[in-house]
Amino acid sequence: MDPVMPPAGPPVTTMDETIARMQAIAAALPPNDGLACFNRMSLQITQTVASDVGQNFFADPVYLTKLDVIFANIYFDAVNALTTSPENLPAAWAPLLQARASTDVEPIQFALAGMNAHINHDLPVAVVSTCTALGTAPDSGRHHDDYQKVDQLLDAAEQAVRQSFESGMARAADKHLTAVANLVANWSIRSARDVAWDTSLALWELRHAGFARDLLMGSLGRTVGMASRILLAAV
Repeated sequence: MDPVMPPAGPPVTTMDETIARMQAIAAALPPNDGLACFNRMSLQITQTVASDVGQNFFADPVYLTKLDVIFANIYFDAVNALTTSPENLPAAWAPLLQARASTDVEPIQFALAGMNAHINHDLPVAVVSTCTALGTAPDSGRHHDDYQKVDQLLDAAEQAVRQSFESGMARAADKHLTAVANLVANWSIRSARDVAWDTSLALWELRHAGFARDLLMGSLGRTVGMASRILLAAV
């Protein structure tokens, strides 16, 4: 049986629209769908960021909101590609989107493979696009401070996912789950975001160097895709 197709849609323009679109994806997909596993984690984080924006947690809420919307739309473009161009999925997202119906992959593997694509590929692109749209730069103002504040939210989300997985593993005492735990233990959101920030600085410096930027973007997509394939390996 073919997996259920998630709903496609136009770009979102607000954080409320972002949350609504993720909720629509969650409602359409069975909970064991690989895309649904990532979407649940991303939705929880987005809802927390939206709440903190409203409480003046961030130094520049306008920038942070714009970044979140652009960031989300890159993910939604990948989701749309399942319907509009399934033969030409984004390289960074292709491993998860192609494997999302696999029964040999655990939910935590799907969730972290999605975070790998979203952070290591989408986030640097979103930072550069946001700075361009707002006439600023990654190293201007308090942008990096706000970026690091989001790290705190992501650390909590990642820990919750790992604890949930580990509690199930303890109940099952299963060698397969132990092998999965070993596989994902060396990947962390915080480390990925540190790399993503450096990548965004490189992309910013190359934003007017078309050929060099295209080479970096192509390499980035393929490298992120390879990391996701490792995270999704059946063990």
